[in-house]
Amino acid sequence: MAGLLIAEDNESNKWMVEANRKTSPQAVTLEDEIHILRNRMEKMFLQEKSFTSDIVIEISRLLDLKINEFMKKRSKKQ
Repeated sequence: MAGLLIAEDNESNKWMVEANRKTSPQAVTLEDEIHILRNRMEKMFLQEKSFTSDIVIEISRLLDLKINEFMKKRSKKQ
């Protein structure tokens, strides 16, 4: 069964992104989440044909949060 990633601080659980692997959600890294979200955003852009559609903007915002989280963790390691 595919693992699910849920956006942090998202009470409605609107953002669930399926990981295409047979692992638990805990085994999916932050980098994996970023790649999954980017791919999802690209697919939605192609489907919607708009950078300003609500769903593309929402995915972009979530992607921004995950990238910021990644950069914070990375800077702490250095």
